[in-house]
Amino acid sequence: LAIGMGPKLFHKTGAETEYTIRALPIGGFCAMEGEEEGESADPRAFPNRPWWQRLIILLAGVFMNFLTGLIILLCLFSGAEGFYQPVISGFVEGTSPAAQQLLQVGDRIVQVDGHAIYLQTDVSLFLGRVSGDRVDITVRRGEDTIRNEIPLTEIPQEDGTSRRMLGIYMDSAEPATFGLKLKTAWYQAIDYVRMVWLSLGDLVTGSVGLRDMSGVVGIVDMVGDLGEEGAAAAEAAGTSAFVGAMLNILSFTAFIAINLAVMNLLPIQALDGGQIFFMAVNWILLSVRGRKLDQK
Repeated sequence: LAIGMGPKLFHKTGAETEYTIRALPIGGFCAMEGEEEGESADPRAFPNRPWWQRLIILLAGVFMNFLTGLIILLCLFSGAEGFYQPVISGFVEGTSPAAQQLLQVGDRIVQVDGHAIYLQTDVSLFLGRVSGDRVDITVRRGEDTIRNEIPLTEIPQEDGTSRRMLGIYMDSAEPATFGLKLKTAWYQAIDYVRMVWLSLGDLVTGSVGLRDMSGVVGIVDMVGDLGEEGAAAAEAAGTSAFVGAMLNILSFTAFIAINLAVMNLLPIQALDGGQIFFMAVNWILLSVRGRKLDQK
């Protein structure tokens, strides 16, 4: 069990576990007997256990990262009095007549360009990814589900520029019952998962470059910026700057935890997802030719 990476600074051996503190404070790891070598004479060693036990172990870290993010979100939402819903409450002045004919006040947006809408913020997220002049919108109106292509409207902004927008208001809030807090925290966690996959997709398609990714230094800078923004917003609202800063940082921490859960599932050899991938490959090879992949 190691805190940090790189050369050992301190180590102590317990009954069956070696505990180490390492030189580089950029992570940590838990390595089981035989996990890295791929073989061991100990029947309790990782490679000698049944496949389903190894799978549970490999998924445990992913699950705990996701659970950590979800618990932080639940704590953040515990004091909420209400949550804005993706329900149309009005139209921005200048919105195209076609959009106002196809949409109505009270419509609940359930899909934007085929993407499921769980939270009010999902609407702006997926509208921001639209490249054309029209967007595919599905709404729930009473008992009916209606799908239309809605024209976007160029709406002037305060800074003198204009943005292509749907031209709707969504300022209706639903009282924050315990059930709604649970549901909103779960949907926010699912949204974080989607954001990671969208970002990975953008990297593959070239929509964003590697220069847009952040390492340890970039993340530290982001935490500082978020803390300052949260403090400034809290002071403007007449509340504690410290509380505002911490709320922003905790929200970012939840995102990082869930981000790690998703990234750990990628089929890269050093990650849990890589080991799961090779378990699947070995299972196929055993079924087809009766022997596993060569360890090297």
